[in-house]
Amino acid sequence: MRELSTKKITEAVRGLCIEANTNLSADVEVALNKALKDEESPNGREILRQLIHNAGIARKEKRPICQDTGSVVVFIELGQEIRLVDGSLEEAVNEGVSRGYTEGYLRKSIVSDPLRRQNTGDNAPAFTHVRLVPGDKLTINLMCKGGGAENCSAINFFKPTSSHDEISQFIIKTVELAGPNACPPVIVGVGIGGNFELAPLTAKKALLREIGHYNSDHDLAKWEKELLVKINRLGIGPMGLGGRATALAVNIETAPCHISQLPVAVNIECHAHRARKVEL
Repeated sequence: MRELSTKKITEAVRGLCIEANTNLSADVEVALNKALKDEESPNGREILRQLIHNAGIARKEKRPICQDTGSVVVFIELGQEIRLVDGSLEEAVNEGVSRGYTEGYLRKSIVSDPLRRQNTGDNAPAFTHVRLVPGDKLTINLMCKGGGAENCSAINFFKPTSSHDEISQFIIKTVELAGPNACPPVIVGVGIGGNFELAPLTAKKALLREIGHYNSDHDLAKWEKELLVKINRLGIGPMGLGGRATALAVNIETAPCHISQLPVAVNIECHAHRARKVEL
């Protein structure tokens, strides 16, 4: 049994929050540059140039890529041969968020009550999901999810007999309804299967897949590519000002479900995709 101090978790989460918010990941920047190369709209090209330039400034000056530094979503894979010491896992994660957002001068956007709207003052608590796995490692997948794109997400319960085309239409329509509000070019996470709570969670986890890495299932990978082409034909374009680059990627993940159900969730992510991973 390996012992792991929760203080290391706190420090890791602190660093991930600052790094994710100030240093756009390489796969996203590569995708933006590819979108710029392919973009035909003058407005679209100018917006993409500004997004890429903005990311460079943020990285150099350690400033937030976007003023909305998001809510912190944490996926933890906890090895069952680890014994945590020095405090609880949840408290360690939230302390890391608090320190990261305070010391990194990141905007605090979390309210303690959805109706009374009192800001917690440190962007905690995080939305933390823990899964037990074999081994003695702890892996943290952290994403700082902007509010605008999150608001554009959707879930629908299809009949088990629903066609491929019906599901595609729902996914494309969700992106179309989001329009400029999700700050395109977006990343589209799709969760198919599970139940009421699992489908959206699966869609959100799909966003963590690196851009350009398609589903290992050949049919799903083909579907992802087809959806990306169709979404980019919508003409919404960068920041909704028209053009080809409405989405950078469509990532589909699936989960087992009940024979009477076929839930489909779409979780939309903005161009400022802030995600980081570490293994302890």
